[in-house]
Amino acid sequence: MKVLRNFLMLALLTGLSTSGLQAQCQTWNDSDKKDQAENAHVVYRPFMKGDLSKLDGENFQIAFDNWKTAYEIAPAADGQRPSHYVDGRKLLKAMMVKESDAAKKKELADWVMRLYDEQIQCYKNEGYLLGRKGYDMFYTPGYGYSKTTLETLVSSMEKAANATEYIIYDPLGQVMKYLYTANQLPKDEFLKIHEKAISIADHNIENNAKYGEYYKSSKAIFENHFKEIENDIFDCAYFKEKLMPSYKENPEDLEVIKYVYVTLRERGCDESDPEVAELKGKYETLAAEINAQLEIERRKNSPCYDATQLQKEGKYEEAMARYKECVDAGEQEGEALAQVYYSMAFIQTWELGKYQAARANARKAASLKEGWGKPYILIGDMYSKTTRSCGDDWASRLAVLAAIEKYAYAKSIDSDVADDANKRIGNLSGARPDGQEGFMRGVKAGQKATVPCWIGETVTIRFK
Repeated sequence: MKVLRNFLMLALLTGLSTSGLQAQCQTWNDSDKKDQAENAHVVYRPFMKGDLSKLDGENFQIAFDNWKTAYEIAPAADGQRPSHYVDGRKLLKAMMVKESDAAKKKELADWVMRLYDEQIQCYKNEGYLLGRKGYDMFYTPGYGYSKTTLETLVSSMEKAANATEYIIYDPLGQVMKYLYTANQLPKDEFLKIHEKAISIADHNIENNAKYGEYYKSSKAIFENHFKEIENDIFDCAYFKEKLMPSYKENPEDLEVIKYVYVTLRERGCDESDPEVAELKGKYETLAAEINAQLEIERRKNSPCYDATQLQKEGKYEEAMARYKECVDAGEQEGEALAQVYYSMAFIQTWELGKYQAARANARKAASLKEGWGKPYILIGDMYSKTTRSCGDDWASRLAVLAAIEKYAYAKSIDSDVADDANKRIGNLSGARPDGQEGFMRGVKAGQKATVPCWIGETVTIRFK
């Protein structure tokens, strides 16, 4: 096989050096070697109907030799069909697949491209052939992601216009993206090419009954190549054209509306734009409706959450009932449960006047969250709030000491509440027991005393 490949390359290089001397549009009709050309044509043509990659070396050599003879005598065959150009490209591409030498691959690739040029000169149909040539260039070593490949594909669109084949869209998109990111394709040129390609695709999607779906799929593939760079290239109009159809198809889908609206705003679309304004209004309306329904469901299914909302709304008895449901349901634990007990104690202290129950809940809250001073601040507030109802003047002042002790303890375990505690202590300091009255009662500073009434705390006597 190596011997055959070397022979073919020799024949190829010979062809490369001599084919330029042949009249590119020469037919066998006016050649003195007509019989030889026709016979060679008849010999090689049957091989072209099969898979060239499956031909063994001997048969491939027969096919190639006879094609080369027919081509050199009559490049344009009988002048009615471009067989020698088309078949030559197939044979050469089959050779490229098996060839490992890069330089030789490039020789073969150049000949393939030259056969396209010769066919264009002899048989016209330039737009179609340039599209095929550009397609092959993209997948051919030595061309690939080059400006030459791009120029060929663009030239195809310019020549063929709406007759441009859908097959060019995948390679065109890949080359455009590569060259743009490599700073070899200016943005304005990119946009011109993009606009032309989309215009052709849209025309065929709308009017080409046979291949419309192919153009639709190819357009999607083409556009997909630009996902990573579209934000850098395209403006509001592009994204409106791209995204608004999905909104029109899903006018009640909040996620679709949100995505389209947010994307258009990010891409510079102004809110005064009628379509953007419509999206915004629709989004806000749907979001409000959905959020309202979600809120109803959440409050129904979560007594803990519902209780906090009822508390904010000033519905304290209802909030207490839901907090109790929350505790009974075991919906919260740890610090979250501590907050529930604190909220219950807060309502009972400031809104319902149920101080003993409030103190019990505050103590539960403190036990569930170590180093938390707020429950003790609240207990101090309970004591401070009820000093006047605790008995005579002496009893009231003992209640003040109980409140101060709770504030002092709160700040000793939690620096976050120190400021609040100090303010409260400062406000109550003047209401501590009077030393003279203590003397009259036979009570000295530092002694222990029990606060009467509901408080029942044992405090250390500290005079003004």
